[in-house]
Amino acid sequence: MQELSLNVLDIAQNSVRANASLVTISVLERTADRFLEISVADDGCGMTEEQVSHVMDPFFTTRTTRKVGLGVPFFKMSAEATGGSFSIVSQVGKGTTTTARYNTGHIDMLPVGDMNATILSLITMNPDMDFVYRHERDGRVYTLDTRELKAVLEDVPLNTPEVAAFLKESLEEGEAELCAPAQS
Repeated sequence: MQELSLNVLDIAQNSVRANASLVTISVLERTADRFLEISVADDGCGMTEEQVSHVMDPFFTTRTTRKVGLGVPFFKMSAEATGGSFSIVSQVGKGTTTTARYNTGHIDMLPVGDMNATILSLITMNPDMDFVYRHERDGRVYTLDTRELKAVLEDVPLNTPEVAAFLKESLEEGEAELCAPAQS
């Protein structure tokens, strides 16, 4: 994967396949510390300890459509290549949390990519699921929670063009606020 956002998309698709009803994607940035943490947590079917121990092997996958599963190994490799770390915690029947921590000052740090497009794609491709996207940058926080949107929209699906356009705009505004210079 050339961008971390694409890796997040792949990891979140694992959550979809695990029959999760809620997927939480968290991005934590501390620019002065050159620190980035990306976490994908779900309430899906979870994995056994044996499956967790095998999930780092690119030739292990639970999918029947192909014989390799590169999402988790790439996520782990991208974090560790920067001197960062990786963890995966899972419990059968409870879900899985995958977390990658990066040293953003390292020469091998991949670009984050278009995280907003990833989140928008996940929401519009899986309108019956719930997603929480939380991005914290140097103490500023932006959160998008589809459960709140569904409560307001009632029966209007999240993948209708008008709602998708609203979601795109909200994500862009949230990103702009996170990146704006600090007020004195």
